[in-house]
Amino acid sequence: MGLIVQKYGGSSVGTVDRIKRVADIIARNKPPEHRLIVVVSAMQGETDRLLHLAQEFSPLPDQRELDMLLSTGERVTIALLAIALQERGIAARSFTGRQVGIVTDEAHTNARIEEVQTERLEQALADEIVPIVAGFQGINRHSDVTTLGRGGSDITAIALAAALGADRCDIYTDVDGVYTADPNVVPSARKISRISYEEMVEMASLGAKVLQARSVIFAMKYQVPVRVLSSFNHPVGDRQDGTLVTKEGQEMEQESVSGVTYDRNQAKITLVGVPDQPGIAAKIFSAIARERVVVDMIIQNVGQAGFTDLSFTMPRGDAVRAKMALKKPMEEMNIQDMVVLDHIAKVSIVGTGMRSHSGVAAKMFSCLAEEAINIMMISTSEIKISCVIDAKYTELAVRTLHETFDLAREKGSKSSPAKAVAKKGHKKKSE
Repeated sequence: MGLIVQKYGGSSVGTVDRIKRVADIIARNKPPEHRLIVVVSAMQGETDRLLHLAQEFSPLPDQRELDMLLSTGERVTIALLAIALQERGIAARSFTGRQVGIVTDEAHTNARIEEVQTERLEQALADEIVPIVAGFQGINRHSDVTTLGRGGSDITAIALAAALGADRCDIYTDVDGVYTADPNVVPSARKISRISYEEMVEMASLGAKVLQARSVIFAMKYQVPVRVLSSFNHPVGDRQDGTLVTKEGQEMEQESVSGVTYDRNQAKITLVGVPDQPGIAAKIFSAIARERVVVDMIIQNVGQAGFTDLSFTMPRGDAVRAKMALKKPMEEMNIQDMVVLDHIAKVSIVGTGMRSHSGVAAKMFSCLAEEAINIMMISTSEIKISCVIDAKYTELAVRTLHETFDLAREKGSKSSPAKAVAKKGHKKKSE
């Protein structure tokens, strides 16, 4: 008998009525030929409420205690859903991350899974019980509660699917799949029926909020097929709706670009008058790394008269920490000035077909130039091109790129279909 892991996000279990709806979905559509594990997030807004509660006592709460607090949100949801399923005649039992043996490293609030001890889940499945597992949490080797950071419930679900050899992991959220662009910005955006792990990783890391990048990387590593579905407009039975995230197929290379993403949560720091000497960059970025700030794009100008300028981007929320971390290195290295710019956005195109199609970058840059959109920074990989632009041009850039690369057209069709306006937004709140 096969196994499917289902995950329901915070919006799907955001109220008592929505939890009852999830129970109805499971009761009506539980495949008889598959065993089932359900992973749930905290109710919508609950994690933020708990975080704000902690900040009433300290602006920077101890991370161990914060994990203990934040992990309570999922405990409420798993118990309520288990009760709801039992009332519908389904044998269900709730489990915390600790109880199902999700063992992580020591990094509180952003832990990484090291091991999944599956014995208790296997016993529940053997007893024909549907395990309802708390996402987003685990324990470290000292038995301290840890949480997995943004998108942690997705990671939990995919990790369980990998550890137990599940046939598929279904991620239920408030959107019905992955789109070629945000339908709130591009009304003609088309739902993608099938996308490769690599493309989904890039789209997730570049601004698409349907899945979290870490969870897709996990799925790619262990070759777990992931299906994105809507809990508000769910499929009947095992019909292949939504978007399937899986290994790259030959047909995926036919299109040079699969999607356009954007991210307004960006800031750029430019260090002016940096000594053009070996080891300087290492000292600068070591100081930033000690504050756990993740740097994205980096550009260093050609040195003149022994000095150069160094620019790099990061999430906007990390800019203050990065600025503080750089104060001491700037004094020690006699760096002249620091300029922080936070009204920027990153616009990207993604597609595995870029490997075999030439001229994609030129087409993108020409498209932006025709709209008089200046490019501040550029970053590329085999399957993506990202440009930093002024934030006020974000929607224009996304719409223009979507039209330029004809993304509203179904693959294999000769003409663009009628505009398909999404019923739900492309973005969702990360769990």
